[in-house]
Amino acid sequence: MTEPILPREVSRAFDAFPTPMRKRLLQVRKLIFATAAAHEEVGRLSETLKWGEPAYLTEETGSGSTIRLGRLKASDHAAILFNCKTTLIDTFRERFPDKFEYRQTRALLLPVAGKLPKRELAVCLSLALTYHLDRRGGKAK
Repeated sequence: MTEPILPREVSRAFDAFPTPMRKRLLQVRKLIFATAAAHEEVGRLSETLKWGEPAYLTEETGSGSTIRLGRLKASDHAAILFNCKTTLIDTFRERFPDKFEYRQTRALLLPVAGKLPKRELAVCLSLALTYHLDRRGGKAK
């Protein structure tokens, strides 16, 4: 499955990022859709804006926690932002302590250059997209 066409307002939000960051975040977007497609319990994702940044929600099934793409002040890294009330960042830190840079309980940071660590990042995205299933005792891993 390929990712859907960008909604106009989301496309504008991507266009507002500096080119290297935009390219990195679009790679992450593609991986979000590929990861969601690998989990039928996730269903179709909603792509919208939250706080002016591209956001991915599992509204159809309620299986996961929102994933938002953006940047943090005082950082030149691309940021994948998660709900700070979840345990997602703690889980990512446990599994991949040296693979990513993290900010508090809300962000996983990626350098804008170099190879995207797809395998590890797909695990993190999968955990976010199935977060509520895990909490409800679902079969998602």
